[in-house]
Amino acid sequence: MSLSHAYGHPPDPATAANVLLKALDLGYNFFDTAAQYGFGANETLLGQVLKHRRRDIVLASKAGMFKNAQGVREVDARPELLKSTCDDALIRLQTDVIDLYYLHRWDKRVPVEDSIGALSDLVKEGKVRTIGISEVSVETLKKAHRVHPIAALQTEYSLWTRDAEIAVLDACKNMGIAFVAFSPLARGFLSGVVRDVAALPAKDIRLAMPRFQGEHFQKNLKLLDGFAAIARENDCTMAQLALAWLLAKAPHIIPIPGTTRLDHLAENACAVEVRLLPDAMARTDALINARTVSGPRYNAATLPEIDTEGS
Repeated sequence: MSLSHAYGHPPDPATAANVLLKALDLGYNFFDTAAQYGFGANETLLGQVLKHRRRDIVLASKAGMFKNAQGVREVDARPELLKSTCDDALIRLQTDVIDLYYLHRWDKRVPVEDSIGALSDLVKEGKVRTIGISEVSVETLKKAHRVHPIAALQTEYSLWTRDAEIAVLDACKNMGIAFVAFSPLARGFLSGVVRDVAALPAKDIRLAMPRFQGEHFQKNLKLLDGFAAIARENDCTMAQLALAWLLAKAPHIIPIPGTTRLDHLAENACAVEVRLLPDAMARTDALINARTVSGPRYNAATLPEIDTEGS
């Protein structure tokens, strides 16, 4: 996502392409995009850069969030729109099939069974191999799963966003569904790099998120020194500790950190090599959790789009 929008001005196409190609060299093989990322620009980028390595990767995309006639992001999961979005995505991605296609958000005006039914039709037509769903509760997940087997559920999960632990993380385990954790570094916060929100670009989406605002941000900053100390004791960076914590949580969790930088890309890749000390998980859990993090993860305008427990 960050290669096309969200965190200020995205990198130029050549730089973005280098990040994707270096990811392949480092062993990354799961690439996650969406029609909404750059409103098609991200799918186009992946199609142009990765088409010659298509057999080497698992390609995931999403439908259900769009730019409306007023140029504003909108959740819209009408079956006919999901299908036309997939057709457009196949063209942009320069492929004949998408390995994993998510319902990006549940449109609460449309029964989730209808939206998943449309994605199921895409599987039957050979345009999509498997179906996923994003940011939903266990109840909604089960409704979707009854229509068509759900291969993956994607939602935000990190040390500072623990809503998944209420129910859906265990539900995925019990149902044999992969749990894809987006923003595993808490939108960069857990890397320790973001210490001054005034330095963020004007269009950075974090500026609209309560945890990066005012008193909430100042309280959250106080967590970082202790986190950095635990990382040093485990001979890793803060970002690697955050990812290693997720990887140690459960085998069905797949973190998908995003970046625009080659150094961060390599740093994140090395998280799989981190061997945590026996007390690292407990200490990290005690330091950063739902009780110690200040502020909701989304603002009041965005919360209605979300169906997860705890949000």
